[in-house]
Amino acid sequence: MSGPAEARSLRTRLGRVRGLGSAKEGVAHWWAQRITALALVPLTFWLAASLAALAGAPHAEVVAWLRGPLAAALMVVLLATGFHHLQLGVQVVVEDYVHTGWLKLTVIIAVKFTSVLAALIGVFAVLRIALGA
Repeated sequence: MSGPAEARSLRTRLGRVRGLGSAKEGVAHWWAQRITALALVPLTFWLAASLAALAGAPHAEVVAWLRGPLAAALMVVLLATGFHHLQLGVQVVVEDYVHTGWLKLTVIIAVKFTSVLAALIGVFAVLRIALGA
């Protein structure tokens, strides 16, 4: 027979025995993906408008634009947010379509590492230009 606590549970008996259930991480991941997507909307419009205004400009003018504190700061935020959003999205795809446990973990770690590395390279490049190095 089942006790009062088991009667209130929405999990099946088999699920309780196996210990399978929510990992309690999905909501945070979902919110992070939505918030980064929301942040990317104005940042992408800003970048598109800026590049359209700089179309045909000489290299020195584009570098001077990126040396401005606002442009450099927004570009760093765009890079960090964009690569984090990318990593979150690819992780969901891997979790949904890769079914071998060790391969899934390996690919997720590789995606996270590659995203962080690419973001750092981009931020370093922006800071190098912005600081005039």
